Amino acid sequence: MTKKYYDLDAYATEFDATVRSCTEEKKGYAVLLDGTLFFPEEGGQKADGGTLDGIPVLDVKIKGDEIYHYLPEPLEVGKTVHGVIDFDLRYHKMQNHTGEHIVCGFFHTLYGLDNVGFHLGSEDVTLDLSGEVTREDLDRVETLANEAIYKNIEIIAEYPSAEDLKTLNYRAKLDLTENVRIVTIPGVDACACCAPHVRRTGEVGMIKLLDFIRYKGGVRIHMQCGRAALLDYRKKYTEVAKCSALMSVKQGEISDGVQNLLKANEALHSELRSVMTYLAKKTAASLPKDERVLCLFETDFDMGFWREVAAFATEGRDGLVAVFMPKSEGVFAFTVISRNFDLNALSASIRKTLSGKGGGKDGMIQGSVSALREDIEAFFKSLT
Repeated sequence: MTKKYYDLDAYATEFDATVRSCTEEKKGYAVLLDGTLFFPEEGGQKADGGTLDGIPVLDVKIKGDEIYHYLPEPLEVGKTVHGVIDFDLRYHKMQNHTGEHIVCGFFHTLYGLDNVGFHLGSEDVTLDLSGEVTREDLDRVETLANEAIYKNIEIIAEYPSAEDLKTLNYRAKLDLTENVRIVTIPGVDACACCAPHVRRTGEVGMIKLLDFIRYKGGVRIHMQCGRAALLDYRKKYTEVAKCSALMSVKQGEISDGVQNLLKANEALHSELRSVMTYLAKKTAASLPKDERVLCLFETDFDMGFWREVAAFATEGRDGLVAVFMPKSEGVFAFTVISRNFDLNALSASIRKTLSGKGGGKDGMIQGSVSALREDIEAFFKSLT
């Protein structure tokens, strides 16, 4: 059984331990110590990072009562090794995990919702609730959670006796009758939990509930706590400040600025559409009218414009208009429009003769061909 030093002091960063075993595996070595400060991957939280005798610890997993440390190099069995954990990463997780307890405690008390899923990564934190909530519910809980932080409540982590467990009311009720670690935040939450936590709620710093989506009959909430919430706010403030400057509006009026930009863009788009349609008609009118089959190779504008040109050009024309635009060396995108050609048969012929792909209906086919320009021109000349 591996002794859990992190249970004794979540703030300790260095320790010494004896190597009990070292087993080579596919991706390195699995090392068992007699005790460890490394919290393993457990309860929705990824493992601590750090080193053992200067060797990086790649992962830490718990199997039964044993905690395995995965290293790229072996350690000598029986040797005393020195471990150092990455406390910045540990503290990030402590802040966020404690914040999750505060938030879930209020959701449970106010709305009777259970936490049915939790993931605490190095950047993203999500929690899944057993029922649906509104943005107003999230704002209410967020306010209460931060008020609990302001009160700087002491957090108690302990292993109650078997007798006390029988009568203790706590979240994540376990079937176990002993060795159940209960994390209590008086007046806020009591929950079975194996992870390290901060000593007082004030250390969480702040809690921000971000996006939420419907998920498996309930909701999934994205949240940030402590330093991560500060960095998230700083990043978003920087982006807001940039947008404010770009639009020459006050930061509190950015949505109005965006609405004005959207309206202006819509007006410009409508005007541009009218101009392009006018240009398409003029371009179509300039094409030879005595040629039954027109094969055009173009590089200006996009295929949408030339599709419109071809549509105007086929009005009253007993034939077809084909437009080709280069995509890459030896490959052309194409559109063919006709009001009286058998385009199904033509499409099959293009696939066979010009290594074409694509198809269509209602007087138009489109796709791509892998062929030389002169071969394409010869193919359409043969249609006349």
